[in-house]
Amino acid sequence: MSHSYGSRAKTMTTNRGPIATTPIGRRTLFQRTGFGLGAFALSQLLQEDLGAAPARTHALAPREPHHPAKAKSIIYLHMVGAPSHLDLFDFKPELQRRSGEDCPQELFESSKFAFVRDLPKLLGTVKDPAYRFTPSGESGLPISNLLPELQTVADEITLIKSLHTDEFNHGPAQMFMLSGFGRFGRPSIGSWLNYGLGSENQDLPGFVVLITGNVLGAGSPAWGSGFLPSVYQGVEFRSKGDPVLFLSNPDGVESTSRKRIIDAVNSMNQVQLASVGDPEIATRIAQYELAYRMQTSVPELMDISAEPAHVHEMYGTQPGQTSFANNCLLARRLVERGVRFVQLFDQGWDAHGSVFTNVAKKAGQVDRPVAALIKDLRQRGLLDSTLVVWSSEFGRTPFGQGANSEGKETKVGRDHHKDAFTVWVAGGGTKGGFSYGETDELGYTIAENPVHVHDFNATLLDLMGINHERLTFRFQGRQYRLTDVEGRVVKGIKR
Repeated sequence: MSHSYGSRAKTMTTNRGPIATTPIGRRTLFQRTGFGLGAFALSQLLQEDLGAAPARTHALAPREPHHPAKAKSIIYLHMVGAPSHLDLFDFKPELQRRSGEDCPQELFESSKFAFVRDLPKLLGTVKDPAYRFTPSGESGLPISNLLPELQTVADEITLIKSLHTDEFNHGPAQMFMLSGFGRFGRPSIGSWLNYGLGSENQDLPGFVVLITGNVLGAGSPAWGSGFLPSVYQGVEFRSKGDPVLFLSNPDGVESTSRKRIIDAVNSMNQVQLASVGDPEIATRIAQYELAYRMQTSVPELMDISAEPAHVHEMYGTQPGQTSFANNCLLARRLVERGVRFVQLFDQGWDAHGSVFTNVAKKAGQVDRPVAALIKDLRQRGLLDSTLVVWSSEFGRTPFGQGANSEGKETKVGRDHHKDAFTVWVAGGGTKGGFSYGETDELGYTIAENPVHVHDFNATLLDLMGINHERLTFRFQGRQYRLTDVEGRVVKGIKR
């Protein structure tokens, strides 16, 4: 059966009025309880009340993929700011040898850069044993010593060293990587998957977002639904405080009162459904109930304190705190419960100065929990069905930005580089212990097996059982898809 989905057919408006069972009116309750769900449940329904077009029937019901899937869920780790892949995953001996020389004029003039304007100097990895690359695992996959824990799971990882993108500034590049378009307005990849496959757990959203640090430059549109119904956008969960903003009952409203309000509203919607037969009303009823059920399911999910001590030791987690480690453990707990797409954003990788200091610091923060996540998934028999993705918006230049300060090599930075960078995947039907694509001897351009962002996204969808050319949505007179009118599946990384 084809999963080429069409748009919503008509607009429906319902009457709004106070509920007699409580002194807090229906509209007030929705305003106070819904917005923190990221327009996922209650706020989505309020938007529809205000005249938005309805979505299709049973919006989050699970649906069959186009073809047998390698993976059932994705944990997507986005390193915000763009790590220096040359110092972590793509070691270049020739760049080391020529470090300090002028960048070849023809290379420098062939690309756009964010800040560098004058001919820069080539910049190799700092000559310190901590920054050396070590052949890791039985496969001998070269990974920086800055990531010693990741080296222990090298045989689960496929490095893709030949990714390239169209954008060279953070916000547009983040949107392009995650939505296939450099500006706001398009659905994110998590929203597309939520739309195409639905949710396996009707007590939780199909797409959950976890953030450490500040929100990335692109902001919440990076996990938004664009022109898809907002029910498909990501819902931000927090590891400290209220797990989801405004999910708790407002002051003066008990759980029983809230349930009476929902029941009363649903009774009116049932009457409307019987009268007009619009299937979206059934979806609306289900969404009210989901928001209510999340009050129980989400707090239990977010409480990691019951995890065994050895699990906390493996991840480096601290219950009740906000950390990337906590978010990695939460990601495992989410996919364990059937959440389709979990996206982690980790801020702080931008390094226009002191790139070596920064990459060492950030690598130290994420190395242990990322390796633990892979090991944990494998031990629980979940790695084969869970695709782990490490990504960023672009790469870093093989030349320096700025001059050394006081003769200190560590003070120099690297500019944005869109023409060649490294991402990696693990589990979910990928080979493991494998490297795909190559850059030239300086790490400047792609020398073998280029992978465009559209190709990468097409491949992620394919591993989830989705044909990227068939997952479409009609908007403003044309069919849209995540990969626009491009994209090919990178078959070389699949088992």
